[in-house]
Amino acid sequence: MKKNLKIKPKNLAGRKVAIFDIDGTIFRSSLLSEVTEALIQEGIFSPQVKEKYAKELKNWIERRGPYEDYMWAIVRAFNKEIEGVSYAAYVKVVKKVVAYHDHRLYRYTRDLIKKLKKDNYYLIAISHSPRELVEEFAKSISFDKTYGRWHEVGPRGKITGRQLYLDLINDKAKMLELIVEKHNLTLRGSVGVGDTDSDISFLKMVDHPVCFNPNQKLFRYARRTGWTVVVERKDVIYKMQRSFQII
Repeated sequence: MKKNLKIKPKNLAGRKVAIFDIDGTIFRSSLLSEVTEALIQEGIFSPQVKEKYAKELKNWIERRGPYEDYMWAIVRAFNKEIEGVSYAAYVKVVKKVVAYHDHRLYRYTRDLIKKLKKDNYYLIAISHSPRELVEEFAKSISFDKTYGRWHEVGPRGKITGRQLYLDLINDKAKMLELIVEKHNLTLRGSVGVGDTDSDISFLKMVDHPVCFNPNQKLFRYARRTGWTVVVERKDVIYKMQRSFQII
């Protein structure tokens, strides 16, 4: 039976909001790709699953294809293979993956989160990775609310393969609007951090959008609108202004 997605009201009236994507903005990899590889290593997923995204991975590594193609290939492979898997066994792997990678963070966003937390911002993470991964990962960096893909669990403790609340998870702007309304938060002075063009919808809603290590589509949009662009490479952080030229 499908449950209603409810957000319990809290005394948060007037608090400023900061919303983050996770993969590629906070975490220096993809939570979903890491847990998929771990599930293969644990023997829960078949080794043949790698074949479903091997081509896209190779193309991305060799800079002959976009990162998004690789990620969507991982999403499709994971969604197909997770059906029938024990939820308890899956969560055990999730905890192991997050414990191993919980310090694998970008310096810029790690420090930004600390500053925003100190300034009493309400921190929200919305990701296309599964909610168990997002929740476990976000615990270590003190997020107030997290949202990810919700995989249904059947009566025998097996993952059914059905995904719930996709209309909200696939629309981060709609989710942000709902959270702000339910908790009586304010978007005045709000901050948003994303890395791909799929984040544009919620970045348009905040006062201070930050495009962090953006893909080409988001970078071009940011250049047209004057949004802040930040690139972190090795131990150097570049903050790009309108006059900055990149080859």
